[in-house]
Amino acid sequence: MTKDVEKFSEEYISKLKDTMDKLDKKKIEQIVDSLMDVYKKDKRVFMFGNGGSAAMASHFAVDLGKGTISGCEPWDKGIMHGKKRFKVFCLNDNIPIMTAWANDSSYDNIFTEQLENLVERGDLVVGVSGSGNSLNVLNAIKLANEKGATTVGLTGYEGGKLKGLAKICLVVPVHSMRMIEDVHLMLEHLITEYIYQKLKEEK
Repeated sequence: MTKDVEKFSEEYISKLKDTMDKLDKKKIEQIVDSLMDVYKKDKRVFMFGNGGSAAMASHFAVDLGKGTISGCEPWDKGIMHGKKRFKVFCLNDNIPIMTAWANDSSYDNIFTEQLENLVERGDLVVGVSGSGNSLNVLNAIKLANEKGATTVGLTGYEGGKLKGLAKICLVVPVHSMRMIEDVHLMLEHLITEYIYQKLKEEK
């Protein structure tokens, strides 16, 4: 039994490494540049997703809002007091308003209706969908485009409809939802750690 687990682990990790090697690094750079642009212009970032993607969007928002001005390591606990912070909001964290819109309108509009109240030209909107075909994510990205926001999609497989809709779309090229979510989390850690180091150097 142990050998079976070891073999599966080796194969899983090997495939994960291969997937990460195939990532479009230029897209990562574009996402970082877009985040830094809204940061410098004092605009806002909105994130959302469903299921595991909702958890990832929430984690991303935490790391962007806190992790970019405060070290995450036990030996790096200093907070950069006085440093401007990201204005970031995760739309799937507000359960009452999500369920209100789902109940009174449609689950397909739970993010769109929230953005209608908030998003402005120059903001950044990040939709996370492993399949790239979650209708509530697509609807919100469409609205954000109409409002003049910069839109980012994080997806997998072949990109789904999100690939052709988001202005910047990073596709994790693997046919495994678990691995797509693995890489999405790694990417948000990479991005927020890079931004933290950059802001720290500018202190």
